Amino acid sequence: MHGPVTEVLQFIDLNIYSIIFLFIVGFIGGLVSGFIGSGGAFVLTPGMMSLGVPGTVAVASNMCHKFPKALVGAIKRYKYGQVDIKLGLIMGIFAEAGVQIGIMVQRHILEKFGQAGSNLYVSFIFVMVLVIVGSFVMHDAMLIKKSTGDTPAGSPLARRLQQIELWPMINCKTANLRISMWFLIPVALATGMLAATIAVGGFIGVPGLMYIIGATSIVASATELVIAFVMGLGGTLIWAYYGTVDIRLVMIILAGSLFGVQLGAIGTTYVKDYMIKYVMALIMLIVAVSRFFAIPKYLNELHVTSFADGAVSLMTQFSFGVMCFALLAGATIILVNLFKARSYERVAAARG
Repeated sequence: MHGPVTEVLQFIDLNIYSIIFLFIVGFIGGLVSGFIGSGGAFVLTPGMMSLGVPGTVAVASNMCHKFPKALVGAIKRYKYGQVDIKLGLIMGIFAEAGVQIGIMVQRHILEKFGQAGSNLYVSFIFVMVLVIVGSFVMHDAMLIKKSTGDTPAGSPLARRLQQIELWPMINCKTANLRISMWFLIPVALATGMLAATIAVGGFIGVPGLMYIIGATSIVASATELVIAFVMGLGGTLIWAYYGTVDIRLVMIILAGSLFGVQLGAIGTTYVKDYMIKYVMALIMLIVAVSRFFAIPKYLNELHVTSFADGAVSLMTQFSFGVMCFALLAGATIILVNLFKARSYERVAAARG
């Protein structure tokens, strides 16, 4: 490698504090992943970057840890009858093409602007996508709660698209829908490109499956785990070729997340549909605030701004604090809802 690209190889030093933090981040990321099906990477990538892990290494290592975790979550939720294998595999193949495009964009930015440019790019995309998608999902969750408390049978857009006969048509039994493959491809490509950019394809994948294709949020979140497995495996091989996967981070996060993902997957069988969206939206918006306050540091490094060192340090610390709050809030909401729903179930069973 030549020029700025060599900076990627400067992996962080690990100590007891950072190992424990990464394990906790992995556990909560897995918990969130199993619960909402978006991979939990919008917790993991910023979590790693808050410890000083370069953006590209965080994305690559996250993608590497994701595919075995996604496989575990997909198998668990398949047993609950929530996964549409056919839909997941078709979208996974096209998402893999999107991953390759996204990696090329990442490499170009890294070579031209160095590590600070890459960190800024990852953080900026994170904030933009988190705010847009988080706000939309929160609004949708509130509408559903006010109406019936259940997901309507597909959005108006999805219903219109399903009526268009454009060969080849795909019949998805578990998702209970029939739609042209040409409508799956753009959602899949966008999912893959975003996954290669910030390691979070679920931001596009889950809402895309719900609002464009017409799956319920339960089936969408479960099927996205299949997509995450397919594109994560291929993306990992490419990132590893470029030497950007830190296997130490992968193993620590994976150790924590494999516990969390199974607990989160169990939680989906006990809570109402809109609650999954509430959790997803809340964590997205809190993490967006965290990443926003990390941006001034990268702008200073690129000499775009000249904030005082003290101010930058304060914003960086605040960013880390908000990140920790997001992790705690997400885990608390999921676990409280899980135990509350299970206790109701036990009471009902005892009366029955």
